[in-house]
Amino acid sequence: MTATLPAVRPAATIKGHWIDDWRPEDREFWDTTGAPIARRNLIFSITSEHIGFSVWSLWSVLVLFLGPEYGIDPAGKFLLTAVPTLIGAVLRIPYSFAVARFGGRNWTIFSAALLLVPAILAAFLIRPGVDYSTLLILAAVAGVGGGNFASSMTNINAFYPDRLKGWALGINAGGGNLGVAAVQLVGLFVLAVFGAGHPGLVAGIYIPLIVLAALGSALYMDNLTQARNEKRGMRDAVKEPHTWVMSLLYIGTFGSFIGFGFAFGQVLQVQFADVFSTPVKAAYLTFLGPLLGSLIRPVGGALADRLGGARVTFVNFIAMALGAATVLIAAQLRSLPLYIVGFIALFVFSGIGNGSTYKMIPAIFKRKHATDDHEARRLSNAVIGIAGAVGALGGVLVNLAFRQSFLTTKEADAAYVAFIAFYAVCVLVTWAVYLRPSHQRV
Repeated sequence: MTATLPAVRPAATIKGHWIDDWRPEDREFWDTTGAPIARRNLIFSITSEHIGFSVWSLWSVLVLFLGPEYGIDPAGKFLLTAVPTLIGAVLRIPYSFAVARFGGRNWTIFSAALLLVPAILAAFLIRPGVDYSTLLILAAVAGVGGGNFASSMTNINAFYPDRLKGWALGINAGGGNLGVAAVQLVGLFVLAVFGAGHPGLVAGIYIPLIVLAALGSALYMDNLTQARNEKRGMRDAVKEPHTWVMSLLYIGTFGSFIGFGFAFGQVLQVQFADVFSTPVKAAYLTFLGPLLGSLIRPVGGALADRLGGARVTFVNFIAMALGAATVLIAAQLRSLPLYIVGFIALFVFSGIGNGSTYKMIPAIFKRKHATDDHEARRLSNAVIGIAGAVGALGGVLVNLAFRQSFLTTKEADAAYVAFIAFYAVCVLVTWAVYLRPSHQRV
């Protein structure tokens, strides 16, 4: 009698840079083959996304260089930071589609190289005498950096098993979010060394980094064939009520993070003009909040893996409401130390919430489609793209809230009250949909 040997499935089958056989839920496959490949793609995904965030956030720094010689009031500067936020949010939808259409590696190469356009334009065209409409166009073009996040998250979500998605998405997003703090540190360096007369240097520093990111993606990343086969995900996701609930919650977390990241330096200069009389003084503080919020985002994902995403998100929104209340009280008392503490708390808790809300998305559809892993993955990938786009619109709302508040009352208090009210709504929605005893928890 001849013994029958067990069939041996191949390791990840790679043709060119396309992987045809990818089984992250298979523990043996993951431990022997999948993990190193996923880790390599994660590293270069983070690199490209990080620089994309820096380019997207470029105008949070460049507005600090626009002194009296440019003739732009605070309301005009808030509009310059709202425009790239809006464009980046809108682009997140097609960028999410692009991974399935072109492949994660291929799209990362293209989207990274595209960042050269806003970087080169900003490097050479910003100088005293430039008209405001030109600045608005330059700011809008920088919005392409905001789309990189959606394609990167969709791509990495497909590489990792469900048990590690919270960690992987948290690391990927946190590394990208660090681009907000990084560009502000670059701006601080240019202001401190060269002065406020050289805004183009901030963008110019990124030109070689963009080239390196595109080359790294071309050499070391892969495409997943199975991701390309997930058709009509976006269309089906639009019909899902969970899509819009999670989008609302992501407005509260990521919208706060990116909105405050764009606005923090301007708010400091307007609210405490006597302390921050020069751009470099404000720049010493603006990077701190985005830095801490980015670093702690993976913690939010890890906590969600352990405690449940909805539970972490619920507590987190309560903390964000308290942080906004602290900022409001500090603004009325004219207490700069308390003001900074409140704002740093907002950045930190928005970072934790970014991680926990994104972990909720695959968990929701994994539970809803427990017997169909492909369907769960197809829908969660699409919802990640939609929620990322809608959430980024929260950044626009933050900047417009500050703009309107300053235009109407010369203070930001009305904006802080609006933020507190919105976080309270998010607390109630999280409890009602995902934490009530009659509902399945995620």
